[in-house]
Amino acid sequence: MKQLSFIMLIAILAISCKEKKSQNTEETHSEHQEKHWTYEGETGPEHWDEIEANSDCNGMHQSPINIIEIDAKIDAELQPLDIHYSDKVKIHEVTNNGHSIQYNFEEGDFINLNNEQYDLKQIHFHEGSEHTLDGVRYPLEIHLVHLNKDKEIAVLSILVKEGENSEPFTFLEQYLPVKAGETKEINEYFDINLNLPSNKSYFAYSGSLTTPPCTENVSWFVFKNPITVSLEQVKILQALMPINNYRTEQPINDRVISLYSAN
Repeated sequence: MKQLSFIMLIAILAISCKEKKSQNTEETHSEHQEKHWTYEGETGPEHWDEIEANSDCNGMHQSPINIIEIDAKIDAELQPLDIHYSDKVKIHEVTNNGHSIQYNFEEGDFINLNNEQYDLKQIHFHEGSEHTLDGVRYPLEIHLVHLNKDKEIAVLSILVKEGENSEPFTFLEQYLPVKAGETKEINEYFDINLNLPSNKSYFAYSGSLTTPPCTENVSWFVFKNPITVSLEQVKILQALMPINNYRTEQPINDRVISLYSAN
């Protein structure tokens, strides 16, 4: 009888251990599944390639970069950007995706690159700027994200400095605040030309998305001259976005940075 009781006790302990191990495994798996990239700590940019499986975040041609003007190659073959932005295109909605404030556009605005049409899909903001010029980080950077029919990506980058109030920014910010995870419909016409610098000189290079999955072979065009917005307008965006929602500079490696001068 004692021997039977002992065997039953061993069996109960074994089942209990197995259940506990299974529970711990499930908890660990759950924690791993819930892990999401951010801009700081254990889920910050240094760990994106660990968090995002099959991403390019550890690639050789990543963005953003520090652009040193004296090292940029003046390319006589570069042409002015062929921009087709209309005042008759609507912003469909604004959303706070937890990483940035993003305005999604309806079809109609586009740029032409190498005889290919790239449609403007959305614009979003980084605070401070992701690209730096000669080591200088600006208060804001606007990314205008375009796709062609083959889903190839081209991004126009506008650097922003503090100064005079910007009427186009006033229009955009009248639809804020938007809490993280919230989306508001706008459906109003907006002329994105009003947010472009008057001087269209730009730096061009091949890079990546600056957020996971950090997809490479992105065509980047960074305007050399910043636009100006007021300190109050900068603060409105700062209050809604994560602090320092920018990725630090990535190695240039074997890439060439080209410069088109509009002067």
